[in-house]
Amino acid sequence: MRTASRSDSVGGGGRDTDDRYSTVEPLADEVNAYDAAPKHSVFERLYTGTGGFKIVSRRRFYYALTAAFVLISLLSIGIRGFTLGIDFAGGSRIQLPAAGTATTQKVEDVYSQTIGHAPVTVQKVGSGSAETIQVRSDTLSAAQTDALQTALFNAFQPKDKDGNVSRNAISVAEISETWGSQITKKAVIALVVFIALTMVYIAIRFERDMSIAAIASLFFNMIVTAGIYSLVGFEVTPAAVIGLLTILGYVLYDNVVVFDKVEENTRGVVNTSRRTYAEQANLAANQTLMRSINTTVIGILPIVGMLVIAVWLLGVGTLKDLALVQLVGMVVGAYSSIFFAVPLLVSIKERWGPVAAHTKKVLNKRAGLASARAGVEAERRAVAATGRDLDARPVREPGQAPRPGARPSGKRNKRRH
Repeated sequence: MRTASRSDSVGGGGRDTDDRYSTVEPLADEVNAYDAAPKHSVFERLYTGTGGFKIVSRRRFYYALTAAFVLISLLSIGIRGFTLGIDFAGGSRIQLPAAGTATTQKVEDVYSQTIGHAPVTVQKVGSGSAETIQVRSDTLSAAQTDALQTALFNAFQPKDKDGNVSRNAISVAEISETWGSQITKKAVIALVVFIALTMVYIAIRFERDMSIAAIASLFFNMIVTAGIYSLVGFEVTPAAVIGLLTILGYVLYDNVVVFDKVEENTRGVVNTSRRTYAEQANLAANQTLMRSINTTVIGILPIVGMLVIAVWLLGVGTLKDLALVQLVGMVVGAYSSIFFAVPLLVSIKERWGPVAAHTKKVLNKRAGLASARAGVEAERRAVAATGRDLDARPVREPGQAPRPGARPSGKRNKRRH
């Protein structure tokens, strides 16, 4: 009779203990590696896109943040509404040179004293010798217009292009409500047509679930941009509508970039058991995160320059409508394409279909490997605590009687009926 050494079989079962350790340990280590973040700094992980940021796994947090943005935007739109520009609402627009003693506050005071109520807006437009003060008000009658021109002329003595003091230096433009309603109708039609064409392109460009996520991201971006515009109180002008159409195109571009990477990373994932669809999508989001940040920063730099130089320094107030909608839209679009569209896509995928079954299979496999790892570790701890070698148990030779207390092995005879 001989005893089993470290390399011999245990209990006659024919399974090598070292082989068991070497089989379970690498697989268990592989399981633990999925939850372990890369050992890099935040900026290094951001730059290299190593997948260290948990975006998909924290989708509930981003869903709550997205819902908060939408709720605030809808409340602002419902309660505050929009300040429609003169091109949409109609009204009167009065302009006079800003040279001399004329300031926006003084012009507003003269208007209020003459008409009996405050104007809608008073702002400086242009720069240098071409700088003017623009007053936007409700539609004025001919008598009110004449009285306002006279009051402004007496107060500021504006000069015309030839440098002569003239009442004609004060211009008045009337835009009827009918014209404003026509402009509004055309703007709405343009927006609806653009959104419809965008949705058609998305439906053709992406598969079904990606299309749903991209369209949801598009509507989220529109609602939040409109909500912030309402909250700030800027006038809705044709330039603002054009800016909205522009940023919708940017959102579409960003979604295409991110989803292309998701599609590349998840191709054939259901045929493997190493990673889930969610993990591959999270990796894709990390890999495109730095690109989205760079694109957004480069895109908003000219817009910030427009706000700072054109609006504040040069006083071209009409550009702030276009600048604000583009600035907000690009920032919100970068957020939605990474932190909303990708998690939403994963949630849709994991609801049904092959991805849902594959995710369940991979997670079950990992749970089994984790249990096996725990069993091996418990056995090792038991050996270390008792000081005895579990592999040094006697092995029964062929034909030898079983040792007392051993459990029976082999096939049992089936009961005959």
